[in-house]
Parts: sequence; C-alpha cells; structure tokens
Amino acid sequence: MSDGQRQVPDSTAVRVALWRAMHVRVDAPPHVLQDEVGLRLAAPDEGWQERPDMDPRGSSGFRAAIVGRARFVEDLVAEESARGVGQYVVLGAGLDTFAQRRPDIAARLRMFEIDHPDTQEWKRRRLIELGLGVPDWLRLVPVDFEAGADWWERLSAAGFDPGQPALVVCTGVSMYLTKDANEATLRRVAGLAPGSTFALSFMLTPAFIAPSDRSAVEAFRPLTRAEGTPFRSAYGPPEMLALADDAGFARARHVPGTALAERYFAGRSDGLYPSTGEDLLVATT
Repeated sequence: MSDGQRQVPDSTAVRVALWRAMHVRVDAPPHVLQDEVGLRLAAPDEGWQERPDMDPRGSSGFRAAIVGRARFVEDLVAEESARGVGQYVVLGAGLDTFAQRRPDIAARLRMFEIDHPDTQEWKRRRLIELGLGVPDWLRLVPVDFEAGADWWERLSAAGFDPGQPALVVCTGVSMYLTKDANEATLRRVAGLAPGSTFALSFMLTPAFIAPSDRSAVEAFRPLTRAEGTPFRSAYGPPEMLALADDAGFARARHVPGTALAERYFAGRSDGLYPSTGEDLLVATT
C-alpha cells in the first residue's frame, strides 16, 4: 500500500479489523464471527501478526470483546430486519464488513455507512479493487465531523427516509468523542421515526470494570493517545441510561459485556473470554 493509503482509515479501525481476522486464525472453533474481509481491505504488511497489539495471548480479552460486540450487532440487524425495519445506519463504520459478508440480510435493507470522507473514498476504492464492489443498496456517506458537517443532513441527502423506522448502530466510537458530542448524537437519533432502534457501545468508568481488567484498559490509553485518537469519555451504566431517557427515547436497556460473554463464549474449550470495559446501550423510539 502507498503512504497515502496507509493514512486511512485510522489505526483503531484497522486494529479492530485485524483482531476480527485473528479470531478466525488463532482461536479454536466455533468462531463467534467469521470475518477476514476486513483483513483483505486493510492489506497490512507481512508480519502484521507480530505487532505487539496482535499478541494472541495478550490481546485475547480485547479480541473476544470485539467479536462478541460485532456478533451482537449482527444478530440485532437480523432481528430488526425480520420485524420489517428496512434501513440500517452505521455511524463511524470504519472497516465494517457486514454488507460484504451477509448480503443475504443486507441486500434486503437500505444500508448507510457514515465515516470521514477520506475513509469512505479509500473504502470504495478497496472494495472495487477486491472485486467486491458497492451495490446500490449500500451508501457510503462521507461526513467530516471535524469540519462541523451535519451527519443527519448528509444521511438524508444519501436517500435515508426519516419517516420510516431504522436501526442505527455506533460501536467503538463514543469513547473517542466528548460527552457533549455523544449527548448530541443521542438526541438526534431519539428523534427518528417511532419503532427505530439505536445501539451504542460505551467505555465504562473504572468502578464498573473488573479489577483484573483495569490495568489492561489503562495500558491502552497511551497507545490511543500516541495514535491521535485518545479516549475522551466513559460512563457508568446508570449515567448512560439517564442520558438516553433525557434524550427522549421511549425505552432503553443496558446490555453488559458480561451478558455477551455468557451468550457467545460459554463452554468454550479454549477459555477465550471477553475482557470487561465496554458495554452497550440499546434504545428505542
């Protein structure tokens, strides 16, 4: 890849894609998620598995948490599609590969992926280079948040119908945003058509993280800061539920990471188990 291509998407999105591929390559079956498409998109240098953040043992908890979160979202998409919701929005899509891996579901939806213009241009090019293409039902929506662009305006211009219910998902993003920005997103999504659902992952404050995981979470802070994507916000579940209520959602529930661990990792012979540190909010209008 050229130097220009290496600049996008950001390192956090690439790391998530590589961890998802690592799950298939180093963890024993059954695999919680089958995703090596993100690895093909990222096309890292040879030896990428030797990176310190790819150490099979050292990254196992984070890797499991990432694939558990992704599997939960995919199950949620399937559920919402089955009940008739026809629009799916991914905020901060990065190297999301649901459209490529699950066209059996995605092709029944109008799907919108929102991210930085450079990332979207890069992803469109890579999808075409790999022969995967960009189908009509998938819209790559470029939004420059740093320049103050209105993602809602860009989404509507891309064909989103605000009068119809939608599933909106934002995972692995809120911790890099300020609390004000997260609250603004909650208020915006709470104004969607009745019957819409919002799934948001959020970093936990230390008091809600298992003591055995706190040092590992803290060890990532210098890395994300050095990469230009420092952690900016964390929440306790009661605070997040209160924010959803204040934003105007009709209902909201907290989905702890431990629930995903029980749902997707129980009884594994290899002991793979997600670390704590990130939970989910699922709210409906």
